[in-house]
Amino acid sequence: MRLQNMKALDVARMRENNKKSPIAKHVDPYGKRLDTPEDDRISDTIEGRNSVLEAIRAGVIINKVFIAKGETDSALRHIASLAREAGAVVSEVDRRKLDFMSVSHAHQGVVAKASAAEYVTVSDILEIARNKNENPLIILCDEVADPHNLGAIIRTAEAAGAHGVVITKHRSAGLTATAAKASSGAVYHMAIARVTNLSSAISELKKAGVWVFGASAEGDTSLWQTDLSGSIALVVGSEGKGISRLVSENCDHIIKIPMFGSISSLNVSVSAAVLIYEAVRQRAI
Repeated sequence: MRLQNMKALDVARMRENNKKSPIAKHVDPYGKRLDTPEDDRISDTIEGRNSVLEAIRAGVIINKVFIAKGETDSALRHIASLAREAGAVVSEVDRRKLDFMSVSHAHQGVVAKASAAEYVTVSDILEIARNKNENPLIILCDEVADPHNLGAIIRTAEAAGAHGVVITKHRSAGLTATAAKASSGAVYHMAIARVTNLSSAISELKKAGVWVFGASAEGDTSLWQTDLSGSIALVVGSEGKGISRLVSENCDHIIKIPMFGSISSLNVSVSAAVLIYEAVRQRAI
């Protein structure tokens, strides 16, 4: 009963800390400034039971929590429960992995990876476009797992004036320190939503009048023959598999980037850049 009361109190604290509008948060997450030294600005690893617990209570956005496999300790179960309530992915891993991840070498069976910036929702991204009186330009990442690629995509999206980036909660890189660094600070200026189901996010965008284009080497139409000047979302797939079958089936159209050399594909962040700037070119005409 005492543990249940503690959980209720912790959840209430988290909700109180997150009352502010996600769009307002996005303007300047955590009040950090880009002229702050990189090492001081970004530190995404949180270790130890009390540290992780207090981070969750304080409303720090946690991407993932790693718990020692086989642990039955009630304190760790409580942390895992709160982390899930806050939207984090909780994974049980071998202690050797925790030892490898740990900097302090005193992780006490739990290591958390915090987000370098706060997430918004898909509806927030649409509202950003409405407030600017612009047709939405949104980038959807279907399980892009490499944080360097994710950071590069976010950097290009921000430079091109896109309204937001959507990433998946599972089997995807989050807004880690590595992704933030690869974005050259663009994560602090770009609205980024994290969703459990990308197909559901696509449905939400379609209902809002957004056309969804998936990028695949098997696409029937070249992006040069595709009208990308309206309200659009561009979907890029994972490094190894590309866009998943279900996501592909939910797209309005599947388009391709023409390839003329011996190599049949581009790096996902490069593909995203080509797609984004073709859309920018068309919208500028």
